[in-house]
This record gives sequence, structure tokens and C-alpha cells, in this order.
Amino acid sequence: MNIYFVSLGCDKNLVDSEMMITSLRKNGFVLTDDIEEADVIVVNTCCFIGDAKEESINTLIEMGSYKDGRCRLLVAAGCLAQRYHNEIKEDIPEVDLIVGTMGYEDLSDKINEALEGNGVLESLKDIDYLPTPLTDRDSMSGGYYAYLKIAEGCDKCCTYCVIPKVRGHYRSVPMDNLIAQAKHLVNNGAKELILVAQETTLYGKDIYGEKSLPKLLDELSKIDELKWIRILYCYPEEITDELIDAIKRNPKVCNYLDMPIQHGADDVLRRMGRWTNREQIENTVSKLRKEIPDIVLRTTLITGFPGETEEEFAETLAFAETAAFAQIHVFKYSRRKGTVADKMPEQLSEQEKAGRSDRLLAVTEQLSETYRRQFIGQVTQVLLEEMTEIDGENYVIGYTSRYVRVAVPIGADGTFEKGAVVFVKLEKQGPHDVLLGHFAE
Repeated sequence: MNIYFVSLGCDKNLVDSEMMITSLRKNGFVLTDDIEEADVIVVNTCCFIGDAKEESINTLIEMGSYKDGRCRLLVAAGCLAQRYHNEIKEDIPEVDLIVGTMGYEDLSDKINEALEGNGVLESLKDIDYLPTPLTDRDSMSGGYYAYLKIAEGCDKCCTYCVIPKVRGHYRSVPMDNLIAQAKHLVNNGAKELILVAQETTLYGKDIYGEKSLPKLLDELSKIDELKWIRILYCYPEEITDELIDAIKRNPKVCNYLDMPIQHGADDVLRRMGRWTNREQIENTVSKLRKEIPDIVLRTTLITGFPGETEEEFAETLAFAETAAFAQIHVFKYSRRKGTVADKMPEQLSEQEKAGRSDRLLAVTEQLSETYRRQFIGQVTQVLLEEMTEIDGENYVIGYTSRYVRVAVPIGADGTFEKGAVVFVKLEKQGPHDVLLGHFAE
């Protein structure tokens, strides 16, 4: 039978989608990119923020319209399905099967069961259950990178976040499983592995008794054909000297760290339930820049948290600039039912949240442009991905280990080796966020 798959939400959700697809293929299902030919449609949903929840609901409704044709079964999977399964049953009658966040292992069996039965079938396992990740999953990234999800769930319980309610407590994936996954992904073309979890810095503490991300980096670095390892979602309070040393001693580990701080004002950080204050974050940033002078720091900031004053927002603006974050993901605070923050007084209007978000985004764009321009005139390694056209000329697009997008002219024949890591001299700013360059001799 033909399966059409829609994956929404974050990169961690994408890994779950890859697990589902690999499992379905092993059980005889065929993946199709033609929705008109689908016997079964699976939507892996998200509900992290309000916009994501709305997108998931709208996608399920849209996919349900295809049941007027060949489609026999619509599956709602993932975070929205876990948290709002009762509402889905009542409000989206087109859905035939609801699969929670930990239910991909027996997805094929549940689909076959749903095809034979009547009514809505549910598969909602305990959110603290950890499925055994497939070590031979197929990557859906579309490039020469793949995500490696090293842990599931979270114990931080920030006051605005629903993740612990839909994905449970923190559980690390055993290292031997991760190494097997990594080798399979690299053998199938991945040049870069991006380590993800709700929090990567705590990896291993629950099963090995100590933070084991440094050891994992050492082991992954031994994979011959792997070029780069990138680390995302490192909470500042958990970044240790051992982790910094592991980044320094392993040349395959990119000098690039995603460190979500969420805000720059102490009172807001306290209300958010974060485990750090402004001074501690500043000290972590200073240590990282001292020990790894060329490190790139990416972060996430939330605007419009309940009670956020103009002065507190100004602190976030100022900190973003003084810390010189190269990339900042900006989120407007989104009320999530069942969270502590949802019941806080002084909820800001959507207009206030949007206005502050726009102001922060303007600063973010300036910081990113300043960051990119520092590389002009340098020769650096670039991973080549795909061809594009700029002003009528053929270019190959790629990116550096510090995640700067680069375009290099390749002439009329348009020949280049996809997935190759080559040296490029960066020459000038190109369109949007791309630097233009030429292959170095």
C-alpha cells in the first residue's frame, strides 16, 4: 500500500518521522510523493506553540479531504495526537488512527488494524516509554546532513513549555545504538551529523551516571567518512569544561553551538523557570569565547512573556548585541494550556508581542549580517549541496562548518560533486543571506 507522509515541527520530530517511514517500508508499505496515489496518509504533528498547533490541525483537515479519493486511512501522529487525542476524535472525524509520541514501533500493525476495523483507533503509550531507535533509518533531510536524536523528553519543566507533558522525562539513547545509527547514516551519504535532543548537554546522565556527551563526540569522531558534527540545544548551565575540551580536541566537531537562553532579564528568566540568570549566561558565553575564540553561538529568545516590561525587553535587546550571537531564533510567547505560565497575570497582547518580536528580529538581521561579513576574504571549507541560478548564472550552493551559506559559480556545464567538502574563497555579500565566492586553488 502507498503511504503519503507529512512531517511537521522540529528536527526532533523529523527523526521520529524517519523512524516511522523506515518501519513502514520494512513492513511492505511504499512511500509515495503523489498524494493522489496514497492509500494511507500519515501526519506527524506538532503542538509546541500556538502556530504549530494550528498548522497541525489545518493539515489534518486538508489531508482528510483526500479520503474522497483513493485514501482509505488518515493517521494523526506525534505531539498534537498525544496531547489532544480526545479533541481530534471529536473535532476531526476524518482521522482514523491516533498515534502518540512513543508509538512508532508498532505503527504498521496499528495501520493494518485500523484498515480492518470501525471507529477511531488509538495507540497512546506511556510518554516515559523509550522506543528502541532503528539503527538503519532513512534520512529525510534532503541534503548531506542528518539528525541524530540522542535523547528523548525533558526534566527542566520551564513554565511555558509542554514538552514534558507530551514527551515525558529525560531518557538517553544508549551510545551503541547511536553509533550504529551514525554509521548507517554516513554509509548512506551523510557528511554531517547534527546532534539533537530537548537538551543535548545532559546526555547519558540517566543511564551512565554522568554527562557523556564528550565521550559520544569522541566515539562519533572515529567514523572515517564523517566530516562534521554539529551540536544543538545546549543549555548554558550544563555546559561543562569537559564538553568544551571535547569540542577543542575533536576537529570534526564544528565550533558552533546552539545555546537557548530565552531571555536577557533575570526576573523574566525566574518566571520562566529557567535554571540560569543573566550573569551566569554571560560567564558561559565568555568562557566559550575564551576557550574557542572562533566559536559561533546560536540562541533562542522569547518576546512577550507574561509580565515582560519594556525595560526587561530592552535588556534582552542589549544582551543579544553584546553577546554577539550569530543567529537568533525569535519566538513570540505562546500560551499553552496546562502550563504554569498560562495562568500568570499580566498576559501581553498579541500586538505587544508582535511589536517586540519585530524589533528583536531587526537586531537579529543586523547581527547575522555582521557575522557573515567577517568571513569575506577568507578561504574556508564548504559542503556542496545543490545547484541554483543567480542573475542567469549557474551556482552551487553549500555551507561552511559555521553555517554560512555560500554560492560558487560553476559555469555553463553546471558540473560539481554533490556532498563534496571543498575550499572556497569568500569574496562578497550575495543575495539574501548568501556569500559569493570562488573555488580556491
